[in-house]
Amino acid sequence: MKEKILILGGGVIGLATAFSLSRRDYDVTVLEKNQCGGQASGAAAGMLAPFSEISEDPDPFFLFCLDSLRMFKKWQQDVKETSGMDFEYTESGSIHAVYHESDTLPLESRIAWQKKFGSQAEIIEGTQLTSLEPNLSDEVIAGIYSDEESHVFAPDYVKALKTACEKNGVSIVDNLKKVRIKKWESAPVLEAESGRTFTGDTLVVCSGAWSGELETVFNIRIPVYPIRGQICAYDKGDETVNHIITTSQGYLVPKSNGTLINGASEDIAGFNTEVTDKGISRLVNWNSRILPFLKEKSPFHTWAGLRPATQDGFPLIGPLKDHPHIIFAAGHYRNGILLSPVTGETVADYISGKQIDDHYRTAFQPERFT
Repeated sequence: MKEKILILGGGVIGLATAFSLSRRDYDVTVLEKNQCGGQASGAAAGMLAPFSEISEDPDPFFLFCLDSLRMFKKWQQDVKETSGMDFEYTESGSIHAVYHESDTLPLESRIAWQKKFGSQAEIIEGTQLTSLEPNLSDEVIAGIYSDEESHVFAPDYVKALKTACEKNGVSIVDNLKKVRIKKWESAPVLEAESGRTFTGDTLVVCSGAWSGELETVFNIRIPVYPIRGQICAYDKGDETVNHIITTSQGYLVPKSNGTLINGASEDIAGFNTEVTDKGISRLVNWNSRILPFLKEKSPFHTWAGLRPATQDGFPLIGPLKDHPHIIFAAGHYRNGILLSPVTGETVADYISGKQIDDHYRTAFQPERFT
């Protein structure tokens, strides 16, 4: 009989884990209280950009992100082939732009350590900069160009991932409203608000920003907190934007459907996903300093999602020490889309009994705060 895996949470991490496990012939059920991909996953800009996101040092989190970036090309092909659905995956490259001469030295330092990990990034300025991005503001004096970074259209990616899971035999049960863990010390038993129960051999916790609610269940500290990320989108019309563009203030991501995603304004608002004038104004007030044509435009769409941030910035990935049939995969903050392949495969490796890199095993251990 196949080992039965219950996955609590149907965001991109839960679905990626289900997809990985389904390809290893496990019996997988995903339980989601709302709609799959309805929170941080579907609201994401879909950047696959560890070199742009992580500027300081090559810690285990950066290496984990880099592993996932380099898995993504084949992974997204597998999702498309299995699901029979297409979604945007664009190897656009990225430009991290700066405005002052004093900011160029940190660019050199960043490139120096990133080259040790295979980056082909280079500092560009002047005509080289404007040839790559002709609409870039004259205020931008230089930038790091990285040709390896990419992006996906997150809503379509999550839909395809869900369909790929279903075609591989994964049972997805969503809109359960509430799911309670009735038993977990041995074979886990979960109960929905309707009274329907689900049993399995292993439980994978992929509850995102809600993971902290399980502290009293497992009697461990789970410092995962919801951070509201507010984003807006523009119709860029005939204007050209070729790359992911990042600055110290945020990012702009051009999509093949003609939209330009601008994010993100972050604040602490509990589980409130309302869009605020203050949050969107913060984006509107600086984005024209990157692309001046935005001064004449207004966002046609605004939204917000909850990002699961941990106390130390690292996700929780791995089994509980005394209960290895309880595995966490949560707290990915704003990198859930990027980290979906490597997290899914890592959880599947844990369950399959494969060796896990010691740096990852230690850095992401879910009981490290207890």
